[in-house]
Amino acid sequence: MLLVSEPVLGTEEKAALAAVIESGWITMGDRVREFEKAFALLHQTEDSIAVNSCTAALHLILHALGIGPGDEVLVPSLTFVATANSVLYVGARPVFVDIESSKIPLMSLDDAEAKCGARTKAVILMHFGGYLADRDAWQAFAHRKGLLLIEDAAHAPGLPAAGTFGEAAAFSFYGNKNMTTAEGGAIIARDPALREAIRRARSHGMTSGTRQRLDSRSPDYDVTTLGFNYRMDELRAAVGLAQLERLTGWNDIRRRLSLYYRELMAKDCPSVMLPFASSWPSAHHLMPAILPTSAGRQEVIDRLRDRGIQTTVHYPPVHRLTFYRELYPDCCLPRTEEFSQRELTLPLHPRMTLATVKVVVKSLADALAAGIPMEITA
Repeated sequence: MLLVSEPVLGTEEKAALAAVIESGWITMGDRVREFEKAFALLHQTEDSIAVNSCTAALHLILHALGIGPGDEVLVPSLTFVATANSVLYVGARPVFVDIESSKIPLMSLDDAEAKCGARTKAVILMHFGGYLADRDAWQAFAHRKGLLLIEDAAHAPGLPAAGTFGEAAAFSFYGNKNMTTAEGGAIIARDPALREAIRRARSHGMTSGTRQRLDSRSPDYDVTTLGFNYRMDELRAAVGLAQLERLTGWNDIRRRLSLYYRELMAKDCPSVMLPFASSWPSAHHLMPAILPTSAGRQEVIDRLRDRGIQTTVHYPPVHRLTFYRELYPDCCLPRTEEFSQRELTLPLHPRMTLATVKVVVKSLADALAAGIPMEITA
């Protein structure tokens, strides 16, 4: 089965894990700190904070920024549910914003403007598929409205521009991301005071960690703020360090595969629309395709599956999931809903080759042709 996403794991990761086990220290320690510095260096910033998931990263950012009950946060519905969930975690209210269009499935500035009210305190931008939102436009909007600007950069690790938009950015290293630690995430925040607040809240609000107390020969610590158990462990950090060394190369492979997809799709599947321009800044996490309205998506999925090709959908709109539909029964985002009804995510990962892309496009063309009713002649 050709999977939509597949991690690249090998001898480097095995050696890194073995070294951690042999060291006898598997909780948060020196490797986590080394990983934080390496991730920050890749993103051309001073420091980063490693955590156990991107969800934890979003929660910590909102918590440290003081977002809470009575506040509203603008969020996309075209995202993974964690983006909205993190707002509920701090007691605030997510306000769903439509996308700009099927061609540019990023949060709409116009709709954000319309939904911004007296209680709106922040906006979470999600770089869908690894394609960056317009930094200048969103910074101007946030400045004009007095909003805190947060990036959900789960799809964009390795892009230096990710993490430069506003107060902080959250990254994901889940198993299907551009690099992986199995579970894991990181935070970039350029204000040292905000970084320190997030770092302390990551580990129960404690003033020191286990390794720090060992090195200082003192068992004493204090708890100065409400905190959580969102630490990254040494095993994941070791895998992350091995992955970071190859992330830039992997992202370039994704870029070249994406360009080849666009070239072949224009020729063999002209009825399929591919979002974004080929020159759009991106980490190329996803290869989203918008099927023609005449195509039955499930039939296309089944036909590709029969040929050993997995596809999926990014995403079912969050506001239409049962939990949020019950909270927001009147929420209607027509552009998001149309996009989600027609979107199909094709395989894209560094284990693929140009020949693999050719097979996928040919299979998609055949699947679409099989669904066209034959013309009845007299």
